[in-house]
Amino acid sequence: MRIIHLPTFWTVALDIVVWFVIHMGVVLFMVRIPQNWFHPDSRLYRERPWEKGGDLYEKVFRIKRWKSLLPDGAKWMKNRGFPKKILASRDARYLDQFLLETCRAELTHWTTIFFAPFFFLWNKPSVGWIMIFYALAENVPLIMAQRYNRFRLEVLCRKLRLRRHAK
Repeated sequence: MRIIHLPTFWTVALDIVVWFVIHMGVVLFMVRIPQNWFHPDSRLYRERPWEKGGDLYEKVFRIKRWKSLLPDGAKWMKNRGFPKKILASRDARYLDQFLLETCRAELTHWTTIFFAPFFFLWNKPSVGWIMIFYALAENVPLIMAQRYNRFRLEVLCRKLRLRRHAK
């Protein structure tokens, strides 16, 4: 329900500024949340039966073809970000950290989507729906990548633990 009426130029400018503030604000908030709040086995992050360990993302969405094209926000966060573009180590602590950071990133993108309906306050309904579409189009692929990576990391962690116990 549009309650703020602005000329088109100022509406577009406000949309751009508000999306930037939302993106940066959510990220800055999320990187301050302690790691112990994120658990890969908690309800939000747990694998769903229909995801089939990431097979859904590979077979239906062909994630391996486009995942490398997604941006990694860690490079903009200086010391606060955790790069997730490549697996830098097979060390157990690093892998555990990586798992937690996929949870943090997933929650970041879900939270960003949550703000999209606010754009109906100053946009025409048709533009408000475009903002919803934008939020989904920008964040859902990133959520999918975090989930896919997490499921694969969990398998790798299990294999490495089994090897360590076998020795």
